Amino acid sequence: MTHYVPVPLERVQLGKPLPVDIWSPDGRLLLRRAQILRSEQHREMLASHHACMTEIDAKAWQKSLERLMRSLYNEGADMSLLTQLPLPSEIAEDDFLPGHEVNGGWMDVQDVLRGLLYQGVSAVSPLPRLEALEDRAMALLKKNPDEGLFILFQALPDLSLGYCATHSLLSGLVSVLTADKLGLTPGARATLMRAALVMNIGMARLQDNLARQKAAPNPTQQQDIDDHAALGVTILKSLHIQDATLLDMVQWHHTPDLFSGEGTAWTLLHVLYLADTLIAKMSPREVRRAMLPLVATKSLVMQSSEKTANLRQAMAAALGFYPPGSYVQLTNGETAVVIARGQKANSPHVATIINASGMPVSLYSYRDTSTPGMAVQAPVAAHSVQVKVIADKVMRLRQLHGV
Repeated sequence: MTHYVPVPLERVQLGKPLPVDIWSPDGRLLLRRAQILRSEQHREMLASHHACMTEIDAKAWQKSLERLMRSLYNEGADMSLLTQLPLPSEIAEDDFLPGHEVNGGWMDVQDVLRGLLYQGVSAVSPLPRLEALEDRAMALLKKNPDEGLFILFQALPDLSLGYCATHSLLSGLVSVLTADKLGLTPGARATLMRAALVMNIGMARLQDNLARQKAAPNPTQQQDIDDHAALGVTILKSLHIQDATLLDMVQWHHTPDLFSGEGTAWTLLHVLYLADTLIAKMSPREVRRAMLPLVATKSLVMQSSEKTANLRQAMAAALGFYPPGSYVQLTNGETAVVIARGQKANSPHVATIINASGMPVSLYSYRDTSTPGMAVQAPVAAHSVQVKVIADKVMRLRQLHGV
């Protein structure tokens, strides 16, 4: 049985072809697809017949409208004005496919992203899936960025989860937090997240394999590494992604100095490059240990040039020296996991997981490292911590102490 829903006639454009058939509630065809709403009188006539459309057409039309609104919003348009935007006169073919909403937490997003990156050119309905991933990641980030950093930094050493997707999400999260420090627009932040999600689509499986490989890349693998940015652009174009800024960011995310653009495009590319490089240094491989976050972040700042100093400082301030999910030793002898960033880069909120005697504790204790006697004495490498951190305990502790 066909289900009909009312057509919002007040938002249908005059003089433009209709992308759907218009029906009466009892199933009589009033206006065929591609015909034109000619005048206000024509609109009133359809209203008098209670103009409807099929539920399938309605959902597809809504998706096309949301895509248009997303594009305009990313360009800086006022969202309050976008709510009155006329319905588009065309519906993209992908919008008739089933939805690809992403629910759940960060690791659910990571799992869906890994599948999309692996599929590459073979991905079905990639744009709605990518938009859903971006929307969910941005929603989770807005809700609680420290939780995202904690979960993803905890996942980073587990190479069985798929390093490429975890790396991409962390790079996106750090990029957006840096953009916040820099005061960039919501559209710029959204572009950074999307670029981070797809920047390595040209070598997703290879990136995961290399992370688990016990030897340096062979010549064939090295060539694939060198070619992955250009291949990524080719894949994205085949998936009908046409955003020139996004494509440039993927093309030059390893070689930003070769990019000839200026202004916001230059800034976005360099923020992505710095986040990508920083997370790579903090990530373990079978062939090497991860760099301590403190060392990696100090290196980020120390390598500043006149053009990039403000970007590097903003990223260091956004992430801190001890990001959530990493480990520290306190001056009281306890070993703790960082659960939230603090007011200063060197004073995070932490949870004790090993007491001063070196024994694991079942009941985590909250510590504010900005207080005397609880300061961070040194970072601790993740591979040296032989205790499994229980995320639920951490979340309860964070809620209890409001961090």
